[in-house]
Amino acid sequence: MLHEIAENAEAIDTGEDGNSVVRHNERVIFVKGLVPGDIADIKIVKKKKKYAMGRVIQIKTLSPLRVKPACKHFGTCGGCKWQNLDYEKQIAFKQKHVEDAFERIGHIEVGEKFPIVRSENIYHYRNKLEFTFSAKRWLAHEEMGDTANFNQPGLGFHIPGFFDKVLDIQECHLQPEPSNTIRNEVREFTVKENMPYFDLNAQEGFLRNIMVRNTTTGEIMVVVVFFKDDKKMRDKLLKHISEKFPQITSLQYIINPKKNDTFSDLPSVTYSGKEYITEQLIKKNGEVLNFRISPQSFFQTNTAQANALYQKVSEYAGLKGNEIVYDLYTGCGTIASFLASEAKSVVGIEYVEQAVTDAKVNAELNKIKNVEFFAGDMQKMLSEEFCRHHGIPNVIVTDPPRIGMHPDVVAAILKMAPEKIVYVSCNPSTQARDIALMKDKYKVTKMQPFDMFPHTSHVENIALLVRN
Repeated sequence: MLHEIAENAEAIDTGEDGNSVVRHNERVIFVKGLVPGDIADIKIVKKKKKYAMGRVIQIKTLSPLRVKPACKHFGTCGGCKWQNLDYEKQIAFKQKHVEDAFERIGHIEVGEKFPIVRSENIYHYRNKLEFTFSAKRWLAHEEMGDTANFNQPGLGFHIPGFFDKVLDIQECHLQPEPSNTIRNEVREFTVKENMPYFDLNAQEGFLRNIMVRNTTTGEIMVVVVFFKDDKKMRDKLLKHISEKFPQITSLQYIINPKKNDTFSDLPSVTYSGKEYITEQLIKKNGEVLNFRISPQSFFQTNTAQANALYQKVSEYAGLKGNEIVYDLYTGCGTIASFLASEAKSVVGIEYVEQAVTDAKVNAELNKIKNVEFFAGDMQKMLSEEFCRHHGIPNVIVTDPPRIGMHPDVVAAILKMAPEKIVYVSCNPSTQARDIALMKDKYKVTKMQPFDMFPHTSHVENIALLVRN
């Protein structure tokens, strides 16, 4: 019966989405807000054929795995669901998720399983954050009793599950300073100057979003997104930001009059500084690669871990200098550029045209001559004609989005039959599903997980497939 109570139920595991797994009366229940080892009374709020969703009524016994969250917004923000779980246990659960996916979903035998690579930093590891302005900030339950809090503006993150609700963020432990200081100063100044925050439902207001990016080389980019152009107000805010934070190396703005917050298709205007910031990746041999990042560019958000991951991709590819390499879902060409000096040639394919434009710029910046980049639908690009023109690959590196690869792409890879496939994934479940389609022709000889996003359930994994 719906809304039944599971009393004294114990959380025994974690799910891929960050919820905890409870087993009660031979039923699996997914519950938000618990840590494995917690014992709680749970209300069943939704039933499916194979599982149920529950909500915590009362925690009876606290798990010994619990730790005190660092952030005051924990539990409401939703961005770091595992901040109350000991980090050693976080990475242990992530390791288990990867291995379970290969065993239970793919039924795949793995030669060598290596322990997860820990994040160098478990706080302040992100190089990019986007904040949203809202004319009516989200109110916590304890704030609802005071009518003075109603219809107050906020600058922060969207509440999970509510596209039009924004939590006003006072502190965030994801990005290093001056990220927090910039956001809080912008809020204070814009409220003082009565600059209208955006109302998504009414589609009115002035201030829409602000993005802060930083690099390991010390460069900082700030992009302010306005709903409409008001030169007087716009210049007043940008001038204040520029003067208050002289360390910003690229200050830009975008006008976004659309009904959604995406701005990858919109032009950006440089108010002060450069049109881009430059990040560096370092290969094991000491070679330094530079990557220009514009407001619309994609770049791995944990730079230190990305560098370690690309070094492992290079190791798994094991190139000798005479191979043709295809880099599928190449993004802005980081992996392709990383491997170029080790291969005869590298071909990068990506469906986002702006990313391919960035990839070409980065290759030119690093004086790389033996790479080519193409934009298009992956399953259509990997044709016999394409392979005849660019050569049949000896090695394929693939790094698809969370949904994994389309079956037609898997079929095309099998037809090309490279000696090695290095499969990089941010979703071990879809990775295992795809590899299962190839296990008759390939064996997984090595597997290496990476913790790219501490305090979340997300885990990256590299698998090396060798042709039988």
